[in-house]
Amino acid sequence: MTKRLAVMLSGVLLATAFGAGLLAQTTTLPVAAPSISVPTLLEHVKVLSSDLFEGRAPGTLGEELTVAYIEDQFKRVGLTPGNPDGTYIQKVPMVGITPDPSMSLTFARGAATQTLKFKDDVVAWTKRVQPRVSIDASDVVFVGYGVRAPEYGWDDYKGVDLAGKTMIVLVGDPPVPDPKNPTTLDPSVFGGRAMTYYGRWTYKYEMGAEKRAAAVLIVHETGPAAYPFSVVQGKVKEQFDLLTPDKGMGRAAIEGWITLDQAKALCRLAGQDYAALKKQALTRDFRPVPLDVTASMTIANTIRTVDSRNVVGRIAGSDPKLKDEYVIFTSHWDHFGIGAPVNGDKIYHGALDNATGIGGMIEIARAYAKLPVAPKRSLLFLAVTAEEQGLLGSDYYARTPLYPLRKTLAVINMDALNIYGKTRDLSVVGLGNSDLDDYARDAAAGQGRHLVPDPKPEDGGYFRSDHFPFAKQGVPAINAGGGEEVIGKPAGWARKAQDEYTALHYHKPSDVMRPDWDMGGAVQDLQVYYVMGYRLAQAAKFPEWKPGTEFKARRDKMMGK
Repeated sequence: MTKRLAVMLSGVLLATAFGAGLLAQTTTLPVAAPSISVPTLLEHVKVLSSDLFEGRAPGTLGEELTVAYIEDQFKRVGLTPGNPDGTYIQKVPMVGITPDPSMSLTFARGAATQTLKFKDDVVAWTKRVQPRVSIDASDVVFVGYGVRAPEYGWDDYKGVDLAGKTMIVLVGDPPVPDPKNPTTLDPSVFGGRAMTYYGRWTYKYEMGAEKRAAAVLIVHETGPAAYPFSVVQGKVKEQFDLLTPDKGMGRAAIEGWITLDQAKALCRLAGQDYAALKKQALTRDFRPVPLDVTASMTIANTIRTVDSRNVVGRIAGSDPKLKDEYVIFTSHWDHFGIGAPVNGDKIYHGALDNATGIGGMIEIARAYAKLPVAPKRSLLFLAVTAEEQGLLGSDYYARTPLYPLRKTLAVINMDALNIYGKTRDLSVVGLGNSDLDDYARDAAAGQGRHLVPDPKPEDGGYFRSDHFPFAKQGVPAINAGGGEEVIGKPAGWARKAQDEYTALHYHKPSDVMRPDWDMGGAVQDLQVYYVMGYRLAQAAKFPEWKPGTEFKARRDKMMGK
């Protein structure tokens, strides 16, 4: 730790301890769970989202301060080092690649050209660790939704060789109309309204790599993407990826997004109609459409490697026979650091997303550490890096775990706590996937609440937070929180408030702590997580995936079934 960092951090910790001592008010509920101090929780959020922490980007002073703060808090509340090497740190080797913003993308058909301006029209990057990548007159092919799903009899790549070519791909799953009711989606294909992994942008890039495409460009549409293009524009600065042995050379040279308007203009250049092509892509008969257009682009990069960090604390289980088995709580500490100013503010504070989750994790850990006897199994508190860069910290742990995944019962993830007030329900993203639903249902019932599925399954929330890398590896994992029925508010109020946050503050500097936050709902949810974790740590058997869930086969193999 540098001298500057030590001085800065000591002032922060002194202020935090002083504030917590003054603010002794607690909020309690009549459930088998601890009291959670709202002022103390908010003090964590205030510190972590302050200007001093510079938006908590990996590889910056903000990371140094954040990691030091979480480690200190873990020590204060009574957690022991979570890494078997005796530290609170798991290093996460990453590479940061910053593209030169002077780039542009040019589509050409004969003498006619269409030039897309970086950031305004196209946001592109490379994950190859190279100072310069290019595509030069690469043939452009429209591949519909870019899905290959044998279980649905679906293949958008029929009869095409994409090696060296540029894929234009639609965001989301194919929204196939229900033949019985064309105004709704067919529930037997791609989950109906619910997004499957085939709809995720990460999947599109993975398929581009598999097909040896030179470039993969996703058409942005706010509805199926679940966020405006301004969120994509947040990627115009340094991006991180895990440092792999092949240095990213297995990926397409260029990955990115183009706006809907530019996609329509591209189709006109190609003598095609965007709406007609999109309609064609809704059937199993769709075949890739060469656009008779070429794409050219060069990206110059500044490259650096960093060892970012997951912060790991532990409470050892009390049963000698079970203490080498784990329940993991996850929450990401990172945000977007310092970036393009919006309304004069260049610090992307990340108060809700996700200083609230880290604060909640610390307070749950505090409650467990106060128990006279720890649960039978051990508890791991994992504050992960680089969630905003593609779930990198959680992915690294899930691939290189400190403790065997076959001895990990479950993962409970906390990402953006409920700031809208107490609810009568508890929303579970991916409801129906695993036995963890039953643990959540019992814990919520103790508060007089009931479970509801994700109200916007088309947003693909199950694939967008730190529980997902664990699920991909087979570990039952849950992401739950908040609800639609806010006590004392009219129907639809919660959805409107959440949509407003997404439109105005999500991934923007204005994600700051606000005086109108009602933390009663956050307390409810933290108590649910606590009760779930305790009961899992005491359980007679491991939770399992439900039959038919895509993660079950991997878990069964892991467990020797």
